[in-house]
Amino acid sequence: MEVSDCFVCRKHRGEIDIPGGTLFEDELVYASHGAMPESGADAYLGTLFVEPRRCVEGFGDLTRPEAERVGWLASRLAAALRASERAEHVYLFVLGAHVPHLHLWVVPRYPGTPREFLPMRLAEWPGAPRGGRAEVAALCDRIRAQLS
Repeated sequence: MEVSDCFVCRKHRGEIDIPGGTLFEDELVYASHGAMPESGADAYLGTLFVEPRRCVEGFGDLTRPEAERVGWLASRLAAALRASERAEHVYLFVLGAHVPHLHLWVVPRYPGTPREFLPMRLAEWPGAPRGGRAEVAALCDRIRAQLS
């Protein structure tokens, strides 16, 4: 895939509308909330992404500074989710082989989540915190406040 066609690279350039906007960015990494579902349904609140700026497919492709920054940012976002959203645990996943640009999922587990939804079906829990663009934007504001 050409870098110009990469969904994640397009997002970094501001060509893709992401609810809540950018959470953090520097020369090595970028973080945001996940996109709204194409179905128009509400999003699982707090699904965050950490991505290297450089278009690489996997962890093994990162330089040491990139890997250190991805890990640092994932740690900061996990702490922010625990502090501002009262997540009782934060999972980290590397999923989405359909997008050939590494993106680390930082996903909160909220209190009361039944065991049958752990860890990969969190968003399927009927009691999961969900919201539209306004709720995602408010969550992103709280996360940014924790990061500063």
